[in-house]
Amino acid sequence: MASAVKTNVTELPESRVRVEAEIAPEEVERRVAQTAAAIGREMRIPGFRKGKVPPPVIIRRVGREAVLDEAVRESLGAWYVDAIDASGIVPVGDPKLDLGDLPGEGEPLTFSIEIGVRPTAILGEYKGLEVGRREPEVSDEAMDHNVQELRERMAKLESVDGPAQRGDFVVIDYLGTIDDEPFVGGEGRDQLLELGSGRLVEGFEDQLQGATAGQERTVEITFPEDYQGKELAGRTASFAVTVKDVKRKELPELDDDFAADVAGFDSLEELLEDARSKLEETDREAIEEDYRQAVLDAATANARVDVPGDLVHARAHELVGRLMHSLEHGGISKETYLQITGKDEEQLAAEAEPEADQALRREAVLAAIVEAEGIAPSDEEVAEALEVSAEREGVAPAKLLERLRKAGRLEAVRDDLSARRALDVLVEGATPISVEQAKARDKLWTPEKEAAHEGGGGELWTPGEGAAT
Repeated sequence: MASAVKTNVTELPESRVRVEAEIAPEEVERRVAQTAAAIGREMRIPGFRKGKVPPPVIIRRVGREAVLDEAVRESLGAWYVDAIDASGIVPVGDPKLDLGDLPGEGEPLTFSIEIGVRPTAILGEYKGLEVGRREPEVSDEAMDHNVQELRERMAKLESVDGPAQRGDFVVIDYLGTIDDEPFVGGEGRDQLLELGSGRLVEGFEDQLQGATAGQERTVEITFPEDYQGKELAGRTASFAVTVKDVKRKELPELDDDFAADVAGFDSLEELLEDARSKLEETDREAIEEDYRQAVLDAATANARVDVPGDLVHARAHELVGRLMHSLEHGGISKETYLQITGKDEEQLAAEAEPEADQALRREAVLAAIVEAEGIAPSDEEVAEALEVSAEREGVAPAKLLERLRKAGRLEAVRDDLSARRALDVLVEGATPISVEQAKARDKLWTPEKEAAHEGGGGELWTPGEGAAT
């Protein structure tokens, strides 16, 4: 079936393009009929049951222009995505969209998109790169930290007779008042609180240090001006606190019994060997990820990529947007994060520009390698790559692939897979060398040689030879 959208792409300066899009008349009329049917479900017209009014009747009653206007507003987002997909571009930043006049019956709808696109890379040497790669190691500090975490997990809270210290736990009842009046959220019973945790308003926990079980204390605090509960912000409250118990964390001894309790090992030696092995495996995974990134950066250093400042700024804003989205999923609002950092979105974007610049260069290099190597994953290879996602969703890979195809998202998945394959090509062709060798070689890459390289001075040297980490 022919696509409902036709596009024509015109390249503009500064890694921007203009996409002229045309939506076929039959697609426009299909959306108009759908919108008319939706409107009809809410209308009562003599001679028709509610929800059963034919679209042509609705169009005559409401007017085609009004129905068309609503149809375009509802459909433009999907048509925009279709136009981007059909044009084969990789957009960066926000688009400038210009909608033409609404079409007459039987005419196509046209609109244009002006937007930044991923820059183009001219590849340099990208095979046979020598890149620094360290060996896995587990420091004594890392082992100590790991063992301490295990002990913390198995720790028990034991009641003590002495005064509460920082790091101790207290079980408290409290009642807060402002101007001798209780307030919402100011009362708690049998609350377990770690002194020094910073869980409560600043100053509250400090005033409980030195308290003993059975003691009553009055705690005075002033809520911060930016406190989440606006009705309490900046106000002073008095809390009547009863300390019901003081508990101290007791860590288990490091012995064979501990090894058996924590993980079923026969001896402490076996537990420590297992802990070291797991830390080493984690380090190997981190090394592999760092090495892959270093190989890509070496190939990127060898390539020529023109990245306009506006494009970098747009990508930086995208990075900040993704960060905010991730934080909101974790329960931290954008407003809270900006308040914590003391920065606005423009400042965060400015700080993200170096990362954005390098990200665009890497993407451009990978795209160029995809083209140079003729990487084109088949549907079968894409389905294989989707196996983990399909298993998580409880569907067959082929079914997930077909769902992505219908949703217009298959090409994005194929592009991601192609980029991963391109990175595999880089890594498979690279040679790992020791970090010491890489550092020694990098010292030979002087500013004079860099200038000669950029000026075509004929030095028998490439930046990638020194682009190791």
